[in-house]
Amino acid sequence: MSDEEKSDDKISRRKFIRNSSYVAGGAIGGGVLGAFLGTNFLDDETATKSNQNNTTNFNRALMFFTRQSDFQILSAATERIYPKDELGPGAIELGAPYFIDHELAGAYGNNDREYMKGPFFEGTDYQGYQTPLKRSAVFMVGIRELENQSKSNYNKSFVDLEGEQQDEILKKFENDEVKLKHVSSAYFFDMLRSATISGTYADPLYGGNADMAGWKMKDFPGSQMSYINRIGSEKFIDIKPKSLGDHYS
Repeated sequence: MSDEEKSDDKISRRKFIRNSSYVAGGAIGGGVLGAFLGTNFLDDETATKSNQNNTTNFNRALMFFTRQSDFQILSAATERIYPKDELGPGAIELGAPYFIDHELAGAYGNNDREYMKGPFFEGTDYQGYQTPLKRSAVFMVGIRELENQSKSNYNKSFVDLEGEQQDEILKKFENDEVKLKHVSSAYFFDMLRSATISGTYADPLYGGNADMAGWKMKDFPGSQMSYINRIGSEKFIDIKPKSLGDHYS
């Protein structure tokens, strides 16, 4: 298989959009979640293995979430959005939930340097952020309602549902069929999907994209100091990716 065919195969297998913007997860039985149902998604053993695979031992301590149950629900949702498959790891193994946790604890989650005064209304896509809730609050409202919907519809916690059942609930959020206070469920879902994808492809310096595996699946070179010795090549050059942290030494 040529490099071009491999790239096309990766794109076709990692479709981020289905039925508008929803990302389909794999079957729960044989997927990564099967090993974690009823347990801590990122327990000490898993976190240790993840850290051992990293070129840098990134901090995996929670900075925003104070309840493990909330973090596990977030983890389960991100894995449905970016599942593990034959091409590589999913959101959990890549550390996307920790990336989101760290972002919510910082400027992104607190809407620093953003205008947060009313009035708030149903604006267009060009009118910016239209909710009195900070992003960290939007995530908490959304995560708690994922759990409420799960228990209401299936009498189970979200993390204990089959993959298809988790998908059904997530689709309700995407289609704005769930009512949330001060924010639409579709808005929360869009933020969750965007943050998950960011966590899989951001520089590992920020806590996600463990071992640069997200980049490796895309043959992305990461943060290279220069391409001066390669820019004239007419052939595809396989470059070992580098993180921003690699330039600190």
